[in-house]
Amino acid sequence: MDIEKQDTLHFKEIKPKIMYYGTPAFLLTTLNEDGTTNISPMSSSWALGNYIVLGVGLGGKAIENLERHNECVINLPGPELWERVERISSFSGKKSIPSLKKQLGFTYKKEKYEEAGLTPLQSKTVLPTRIQECPIQIEAEVKHIRIPEYDSSFAIVETQALHFHAEERIIVNENHINPSKWSPLIYNFRHYFGVGRERGKTFRSET
Repeated sequence: MDIEKQDTLHFKEIKPKIMYYGTPAFLLTTLNEDGTTNISPMSSSWALGNYIVLGVGLGGKAIENLERHNECVINLPGPELWERVERISSFSGKKSIPSLKKQLGFTYKKEKYEEAGLTPLQSKTVLPTRIQECPIQIEAEVKHIRIPEYDSSFAIVETQALHFHAEERIIVNENHINPSKWSPLIYNFRHYFGVGRERGKTFRSET
């Protein structure tokens, strides 16, 4: 086949400031020095087997907490929670906010549960609390934190899932999530979306 003739559409190279091309938003809970829980809205993660890799910006409370205490909970909200997520998106749990974050409009707020109208749940084994309103909550242990030599603005945090909690309404066949009843909140170029109707499934699907 003539490769040149395949391109019937027109493309243009652009230089976007961000590359959040549609990933699940999540609320990361970590442990503060005084034993309380900090909530950080995030959108950079991927899973492989029993491990979940997080992209965490430097200079914030989340990475400070993870470096001190190697436990966290990855809370996955549904699309209906987008406003609550957004309520705390401009807050930092760190009193001394880096100048760059200040310029972006971040301010200090410790009581994020109250601000977002969310409810803490005791975790099974980790100290940071889970978020009741999130249909999926994953207790995890930090295995490794690396600041890449090519960019010192973020850390790559490798975690191992310890306990996977899910609302009963989205569970099917005991240990599976029913994708027709579960829709993650998607962060799509800084806009919030849910997922649409099912188009099909992979040959490896067990449901």
